Amino acid sequence: MADPAAVDPATAATLVVVGLASFFMAWSIGAGSSGSTPFAPAVGANAISIMRAGLLVGVLGFAGAVLQGANVSEAVGRELIRGVSLSPVAATVGLLTAALLVALGVFKGYPIATAFTVTGAVVGVGLAMGGDPAWAKYREITALWVLTPVGGGGGAYLTARLLRDDRVADRTVVPVLAAIVAVLVANVEFSALGPPDGGASMARAVAVALGSPTTTGLVAVSAAGAALAAGALYWALGSEPEVTMQRFLVVLGGLVAFSAGGTQVGLAVGPLIPLLEPYEVPLTAILVGGGIGLLAGSWTGAPRMIKALSQDYSSLGPRRSVAALIPSFAIAQTAVFFGIPVSFNEIVVSAIVGSGYAAGGSAVSGRKMGYTVLAWIGSLLAAGVAGYLAFLGIASVT
Repeated sequence: MADPAAVDPATAATLVVVGLASFFMAWSIGAGSSGSTPFAPAVGANAISIMRAGLLVGVLGFAGAVLQGANVSEAVGRELIRGVSLSPVAATVGLLTAALLVALGVFKGYPIATAFTVTGAVVGVGLAMGGDPAWAKYREITALWVLTPVGGGGGAYLTARLLRDDRVADRTVVPVLAAIVAVLVANVEFSALGPPDGGASMARAVAVALGSPTTTGLVAVSAAGAALAAGALYWALGSEPEVTMQRFLVVLGGLVAFSAGGTQVGLAVGPLIPLLEPYEVPLTAILVGGGIGLLAGSWTGAPRMIKALSQDYSSLGPRRSVAALIPSFAIAQTAVFFGIPVSFNEIVVSAIVGSGYAAGGSAVSGRKMGYTVLAWIGSLLAAGVAGYLAFLGIASVT
């Protein structure tokens, strides 16, 4: 391992530049993808103000980055290209290319898919370095990206239809949805609960503490959590139905914001991991730095994109917003578990559209959605080509 004290000035300066590029990327993500989409449905349903949503999403995104960001960070830093390890120049070019595209989307009011830009840029600079495509990882990524609109939009559509069905009371449906969310939360893995080289879920931690670390114990703990959540919602809906729906919506937004931090921080700090490994920088320290960048972006730039998503895409009520956030949370945690970079814009926008079509589709802006899909595809291609050409250009003059 390299001695940090022995780093020459040129290398130190290069690492500082890469770190600043990573922070800029984290800020751009916080201001755009992870900072705006989690609470957009809640803001659209008037359950929380835009400024309060920006505050909460920053704090929760930071927590998610630190506690769940390792898997995606490792994937972005090590698994997108084979045969080479990103150099400091390549990491800087890739991060700046992606960050500039994402920042452009923030200022123009269009949600650029961050995972598309970062993946394209990292692959572009990796290929320019002479690396080989990581086809197996690309297949995993493509599968999730293609299935996200189906799962997110379809799940939101079905949930919204159920919530809008006059034959089924909210006091029956919402507690069931709360139970499903509780099961997901109980089985989400956190690095702080597991061994040094992995994580563990709250259900497993409780089962171990009770002396029953078996499948039966996990099921029992998950079922108990689901029953408590369902019972609490059932009781609250009986006394304050509208207020309870809004509070449930804010809780869901918080879970999605936490998940956003876990998936999105890797897009900013992943390229740093192979660069800092020789200097024995702990992964947790890298994640904390990325989380601070997300926090800064959420607090300074997210309100504009929250407005764009909550008001321009669809006029949402509390029930359709709930329908949009539940599949968003499930998809995000799937990405965290498998270590796949995924765009929160794609997840939540697909869910918003799905819930909008449950109301007949009249509130969904087709023109806006068309531009958004083109922006997603264009950002992937543009980031890949720009990263490739930029690295070759810099390499030719150095």
